[in-house]
Amino acid sequence: MTAVPHACQTMPVPPLSADRPMLLVAAAALIDGEGRLLLTERPAGKPMAGLWEFPGGKVEAGETPEAALVRELYEELGIEVSPGCFWPLTFASHPYEKFHLLMPIYGCRVWTGEPQGREGQKLVWAGKQDWRHYPMPPADVAIVQNLWELV
Repeated sequence: MTAVPHACQTMPVPPLSADRPMLLVAAAALIDGEGRLLLTERPAGKPMAGLWEFPGGKVEAGETPEAALVRELYEELGIEVSPGCFWPLTFASHPYEKFHLLMPIYGCRVWTGEPQGREGQKLVWAGKQDWRHYPMPPADVAIVQNLWELV
């Protein structure tokens, strides 16, 4: 048996510590009837403001990632989603300077309401050919290309 050569990204991963904890964030790939993904722009005043990302947010103590998404999607976008409408797509694991991000990403095609930026953020429905026009945080960039193969 011969090993198949492939390119792997070489990336030093600093250890977790009290100064650099693990941050669990759940995100949703909301997919509309035309197969486009909803991207939201991080508003001014937040870290990484101006970058585009998948909607979602921090998983609070005692919450499951699915429960966090139900809460976050309502707070951020004003839509209601049943936890049973999410399916696991992929995840991101990325070392940032002050934390290590672990982000499960769920697909979702069914929700109630029209997404609106309730926190002042801009929204865009991006097709496969369009997403490259939206600068994203490193963790999102690392997975978005593969995400199109899954949705």
